[in-house]
Amino acid sequence: MLNFKNIALRRGAKLLISNSSFTIHRGQKVGFTGANGAGKSSLFALIKSELHLDEGDFSQPPGLEIAHVAQETPPNSCSAIDYAIDGDQELRRLQQQLTVAEHNNDGLKQAELHAALDHIGGYTAQARASRLLNGLGFRAAQEKNSVSSFSGGWRMRLNLAQALMCRSDVLLLDEPTNHLDLDAVIWLQDWLCTYPGTLLLISHDRDFLDTITDHIVHIEQNKAELYTGNYSAFERMRAEKLAQQQSAYLKQQREISHIQSFVNRFKAQATKARQAQSRIKALERMEMIAQAHVDSPFDFCFARPGKMPNPLLTLENADIGYGDKKIIHRANLSISPGDRIGLLGANGAGKSSLIKVLAGDLQVLTGKRLEAESLKIGYFAQHQLEQLRLDESPLWHLQQINKQATEKDLRNFLGGFDFQGDKVLEQVKPFSGGEKARLVLAMLVYQNPNLLLLDEPTNHLDLEMRHALSVALQDYEGAIVVVSHDRHLLRSVTDRFLLVADGKASAFDGDLEDYRALLADQKKTDEKLSAESSAVISRKDQRKQDAEWRRKHKPLFDALKKAESMVEKYHLEQKQLEQQLADSAIYADSEKMRLKELLERKTQVDKALEIAEAEWIEAEEKLEDVK
Repeated sequence: MLNFKNIALRRGAKLLISNSSFTIHRGQKVGFTGANGAGKSSLFALIKSELHLDEGDFSQPPGLEIAHVAQETPPNSCSAIDYAIDGDQELRRLQQQLTVAEHNNDGLKQAELHAALDHIGGYTAQARASRLLNGLGFRAAQEKNSVSSFSGGWRMRLNLAQALMCRSDVLLLDEPTNHLDLDAVIWLQDWLCTYPGTLLLISHDRDFLDTITDHIVHIEQNKAELYTGNYSAFERMRAEKLAQQQSAYLKQQREISHIQSFVNRFKAQATKARQAQSRIKALERMEMIAQAHVDSPFDFCFARPGKMPNPLLTLENADIGYGDKKIIHRANLSISPGDRIGLLGANGAGKSSLIKVLAGDLQVLTGKRLEAESLKIGYFAQHQLEQLRLDESPLWHLQQINKQATEKDLRNFLGGFDFQGDKVLEQVKPFSGGEKARLVLAMLVYQNPNLLLLDEPTNHLDLEMRHALSVALQDYEGAIVVVSHDRHLLRSVTDRFLLVADGKASAFDGDLEDYRALLADQKKTDEKLSAESSAVISRKDQRKQDAEWRRKHKPLFDALKKAESMVEKYHLEQKQLEQQLADSAIYADSEKMRLKELLERKTQVDKALEIAEAEWIEAEEKLEDVK
C-alpha cells in the first residue's frame, strides 16, 4: 500500500534516512520509533506530500483519504462539535450540494444526495462527533462552545477529534497523547484498536504502542527498518540483532587487527610487499560493521537526600480550589520517606491542583498543610519549562543553583542528560520541547530533593529518556507523588494510587487494569443515563435543523446563485464569441467593422467574466465561513 524503496531523506544539510526500503500494507497499525530528530515526522511529511525524497521512490495508491492532526487551530467562531464534524469533508461536500439542490427545487438530485448521506452515515455524524469529543474529555455542555474559547491544549484535542472524524484510509498520528490525560489516553487506545484503516503512529508511550501496533518502523543511524510485532517484540528482536552485531563486530576487529599486524610487519620487506598490498586492499574492501550503540545517551541518578524527616508533608482536612470554587473537599494525606504515590482521575478533577498545594504554589482554602522543617521539594510541572531563561545556557541554569561548582563537574552532570560539548553553552531559546524538559529535570535532580512532585514529567521526552527517568526514579530514596498518562512510568515507579474524583482524594485499591475497568463501567453507566434522558435526533429532526440553517443563511445562498448564474452567462457568451472569431470569413475586408465589434465585445465579456468569477469565489468563501 505504502511502498518505500531505497529512500533517502534530508532536512537541509542533515541526512535523516538513507538506502531504506519497506512496505506498509493496508490495515496495518505501525509504530514509528527513534530518537528525536531521527526523521519520523519527516516520513509523515513525505506521505502528506509536504516533503520530497532526495533519492529512491515512494508510491501509494491514488485517491487515498489521508487524515492527520493539524498542528495549529486558527481562531474559529464555530462550535466544537461543528469543528469536529468538519473532519468528514465528504459529508460537508454532500451537505453543501444538498443545499444547492433544495434551493433549485431539484427533487431528483435531492433524493440522490440523501441516499449518499445515508450511505456514509451522514445522519449519525453529530452523534459520532459527540462520542469522540466525550472520549477526549469534553463535557456535553462544551460541545456548543466556540473553538476560540478553548485553550491551546484543548484545541489540540479538537484537532485530534477532527482527524478521527475523517473516514480515512490512512491515519497519521504524531504524539497524539501529549495533550491528553490518562483517561483520554485509555479511550483513544481503545478507539485506535478498532480503527479499520492503516494507522501510522509516532509515540514515546510504550504501553500505548504495545497495545495498538502490529509493526514497528525503527529509525537509527540513518536507517529505517520494519519489524513485525508490537513494541515489546521489537525490543526483543533489536536486542538480539545488536548482540549478533556486537559479536560480528568483535570478530571483525580481531580479523582487522590480524591483517593490520601483518601489513605493519611486512610492508617494508620486498619479499612480502605484494602480500601486504593485497591485505591493504582487503581492508579497504571490507564492509565495516558499525559498533552496536546500545548504551542510552542518558545516564543520571538521584543522590541520597541528606535529611529524611517523617512525615515529610501532611494535609489535614484540606479544601482545595480557587476562590469560592472547591475542587477537592477535606483531603487528608501524609507523605513519608519512600512513599511512591500515583494520582489517578479525569482531567479537571483536581490532580494538578492537589500537586500545586503539595508544592506550596497554591494555598488551601481551609484546613492545614504541614511540612517538615527540612523538607526539600523537587517540583516538575509544565509551567516550569516556561520559567527557563531563554537567553541563557544549560550551564548557566545549573550555576545559579550552585555557584561554587566547577564547570567540569557541571558539564559532566549535564552530559548525563545528553547535553554534550558546546550544547551546554547554547541558548535555551531554540531548544525543542524535549530538550527543555530534560533541562528542567536536570535542575530538579541536581537540587537533591527529598520529595518529588511530578506533573506529567514525560511530555516531550523520547523513549530513551523516559526509560532513564524510570530507572532513576526506581532507585530514588525519597518520596514521590506523580501525575502521568504514561502507564509504564506509573507501573514502574509507584506502589499505591490516590483517586481524585467527585471532589475527593481517596485511596484506590487496585492497579491500572482495575482503573481501566472502572472507566469502562463509568462509560456504560453514562451512556445508559444519556440514552434514558434524551432521544437520539431522528433523521427528520436533522433535516429540519438543516432546513432552518439554510433559511437563516438564505441571502448567502442567493448571492452564490446569482454569481453562478452570471459566470455561466458570460462563459456561454465568451464561447460564442470565440466561435465567431474562429471563422476565417470574419477576417475579410468587408467584415472589418463586424470584426472590430466582436473584438471589443470579447474584451468586455472577458472582463465581466473575471469580475463575476471573483464575486462567485467571494460568495462561496462567505458561505464556507458560516459552516
